Amino acid sequence: MSIPSPLSSYLEQRGTLYEVCPHPHSRTSFETARSAHVQPSQLAKSVLLEDDAGWLMALIPADKTVMVGELARQLGRKDLHLAHEDSIGMLFDECERGAIPCVGMAWGIETVVDDELEACEVVYMEGGDHERLLRLSHDQFHALMRSQPHGSFSRTPMH
Repeated sequence: MSIPSPLSSYLEQRGTLYEVCPHPHSRTSFETARSAHVQPSQLAKSVLLEDDAGWLMALIPADKTVMVGELARQLGRKDLHLAHEDSIGMLFDECERGAIPCVGMAWGIETVVDDELEACEVVYMEGGDHERLLRLSHDQFHALMRSQPHGSFSRTPMH
């Protein structure tokens, strides 16, 4: 599977430089990090949320979870909740389920970035399937996400 056209077009239009990193097939972000030999804190995970105002993509490190209530409070969106899997499949029909690239802007979706990702020297993100990641330097990731809202809205999951 190739990189979804909305994503490749968006990155190309912005002159974003990235490296495609193939890895063995994986099903979860933790599995992806392990199979690609990437720190989970450097793997950006997209979480799609929705409310009456529309879609919202939250980007967090793969080893964290979204604090939906905190994010809603920061953005002033009180009914924010996780999007339904079927909706995600329709929106991202060129992507495999669970491998949504962290560039919601390419699909016209408001995107917010957790501050922890901005601290990474390198950021990896799904390329639309479960067998490749896109690797961006800190500067390329920062330039790509510069105009998106940022905040602190993730935490380490409790086991």
